[in-house]
Amino acid sequence: MSEAVKIIASNRKARHEYHIDEKLEAGLVLTGTEVKSLREGRVNLQDAYCTVAEGEMVMVNCHISPYSHGNLSNHDPLRPRKLLMRRREIDRWRKAAEQKGYTIVPLKLYFRRGYAKVEIGLARGKKLYDKRADLSERETKRRLDRAMRQY
Repeated sequence: MSEAVKIIASNRKARHEYHIDEKLEAGLVLTGTEVKSLREGRVNLQDAYCTVAEGEMVMVNCHISPYSHGNLSNHDPLRPRKLLMRRREIDRWRKAAEQKGYTIVPLKLYFRRGYAKVEIGLARGKKLYDKRADLSERETKRRLDRAMRQY
């Protein structure tokens, strides 16, 4: 029996800019209007990243638009959001992110069993030639698929 997972947003730019070495699912601490806005799909993960602040993993620069029917108690769109992770996981990812060239980026935002989850990845920056190689590989695969469909 499979779980119902509703993907809200994915960070395609992160997969283009970074090599993803490791992935992890984490919960999010959100306010009510943020959850309603997420259900409408009004979120942008483009420039978001994660950092460890005061022993807690925090997602920064994730833009969740204010809820359209919200009142004065609507949320700040760019506020830092705490991620729910175990202490051992936070320490291990913090140490890995302190290594040269590594960062923690959110890859996907989704609902699982009614709870908002974020998939984060330990990422290493790509060089320009890596990006070009990926692009040419994708183009070659597309051409092969097109040629196979003709025959």
